[in-house]
Amino acid sequence: MNISTFDLNLLRVLDALLREQNVSRAAERLALSQPAVSNALNRLRELLDDPLLVRVGRSMQPTPRAQALAAPIRAALQQIEQSLTAGEAFDPASSRQRFRIAVTDYVELICMPRLVELLSRQAPGIRLEIQHLSPSLPAEALDKGELDLVLGRFEKVPARFSRRHWMSETLQLALRQGHPLVHDGLDLATFLGLRHLWVHGGQTRGMVDQWLGEQGLSRQILYTTPNYLQAAHIVAGSELAAVLPTQLARHFAALLPLQLFDLPFHLGPFHLEIVSPAQRQRDAALQWLIAEIVAIGQG
Repeated sequence: MNISTFDLNLLRVLDALLREQNVSRAAERLALSQPAVSNALNRLRELLDDPLLVRVGRSMQPTPRAQALAAPIRAALQQIEQSLTAGEAFDPASSRQRFRIAVTDYVELICMPRLVELLSRQAPGIRLEIQHLSPSLPAEALDKGELDLVLGRFEKVPARFSRRHWMSETLQLALRQGHPLVHDGLDLATFLGLRHLWVHGGQTRGMVDQWLGEQGLSRQILYTTPNYLQAAHIVAGSELAAVLPTQLARHFAALLPLQLFDLPFHLGPFHLEIVSPAQRQRDAALQWLIAEIVAIGQG
C-alpha cells in the first residue's frame, strides 16, 4: 500500500468504528452523517482487502485484521493529536473539555466533592463523567481512550501507563453506637467474636482476612457487598461490624450513629494511585487535572 495516496482521515473513521462497533454511533462520535461513515467503511474494506466489521446478530464484530489494527491506529492518532497540541497553553477558565474518570464509590465520596468545588471556581466549563471502577485496572478502556484516568488501588500497573501516588489510607472498624459486644475497647478476641460485613470490591480476600489467615485465624462474615456507602448505613442499623477506610469511616461517623475503633492488629496503610496513559504526559489539560487531584490527596 502506498501511504502517500492513503486518505489518513479514514483512520479516524476506522478508530471510531472499532470503538463503537456501530455505524450510527461512530457517525455521532465523528459528527458525520451515517452515509458518510458507511462510504468510508466501504473504502477501507477495499483498501485493506478485509471486511473489518462483520454483522453478528444485531451487532458488528471486528475481524482479526481489524482487532490487530485497533491499538496501533489509536496510538498513532493520539500521538498526532498530542504533537499538534504540544506547547499550546491550557486555560482552565475557558476550557470546555470532558474528562472520563473511573473510581470506586469510596474515592468518589472523598475526592469528587472537593474537585467539583475547585472546578466551579477555576474551570466552570469542564465536565466530569464518572464511571464505576472494577477491581482490576481497566487497561483496555484506558488504551481505547474511553477513560482519561482512573483513581484507585492497583497491585499491578503495566509500564505503558503513568502512575502518580494520590493518598495513603488506613483502616478502622465501624460499629453502631451501643453495640452489645463492645464496651471499653477492642481486642483481638472481641474482634473475632463479632459478626462482620465485608466490602469485597471484587476481591477474593482483603487485607484483614489475609493477615488473619497468616495467623491461622478467621472471622465470621455474614454479609458481603461491593458498596462502601451502603455498608456504613447497614452497620449503623444492625449489629454487624465493618472494616472501612479511615476517611470514609470518619465521614459517616459524623452523620450516623457509629463508633470507630482502631484495629487490634497492625496492617499498615494501603496506597491509592492515579493511573493514566503514559503517552498523554504532554496533554496539558489532563496533566492539569491530575495535578489538582494530587493536591486534593495531599490536602
